[in-house]
Amino acid sequence: MPPAGINPALLAIIMGMVFGGLLVFSKVTRGGCLTEQLRFRDFTVLKVMLTAILVGGIGVWVLVHTGHAKYAVKEANMAGVALGAVIFGAGISLYGYCPGTGIAAAATGSISAWVGLFGMMGGAIAYALSFDAVKKHILTIAALGKVRLPEMTGIPDLVFFALLGVGAVALFRWIEKTERRTAEIKS
Repeated sequence: MPPAGINPALLAIIMGMVFGGLLVFSKVTRGGCLTEQLRFRDFTVLKVMLTAILVGGIGVWVLVHTGHAKYAVKEANMAGVALGAVIFGAGISLYGYCPGTGIAAAATGSISAWVGLFGMMGGAIAYALSFDAVKKHILTIAALGKVRLPEMTGIPDLVFFALLGVGAVALFRWIEKTERRTAEIKS
């Protein structure tokens, strides 16, 4: 719950604007940044996403454990996740933005980002119109129910996030070392 007297919708808009501003500040809204990530040439997107996952995950954990929120666990439908990942990956590789960076880039005036936003809306409408068939034929395959990774692995939430944090720091260090080596080779 937001502090007394603060409209949750207004708070969501403000937080969305802050997040968009951070995306612009981190330069992941520049055209080609995501494409360069997919080509293993620029790891800015990976670093920003890992940071967002860690901060968001720990923030949700704190909110749940202080009684300010509850987990809303969705069903894990692995066939749907796999198919969605393929479609999403193909879309962002063609578009050059993920949905968040696309919206932030559109806010900066990028015409290509606006074109992609219309494509995302078309995709969302197509998904909504086909949802009954997807639910019947795809979401029933490898459906695990309402589960979370900490519960599936038996690892407590806080330990899970600590391990994720250690893994992220190790990955950050490897990325920085690789980027330094690449810069030295180029110069």
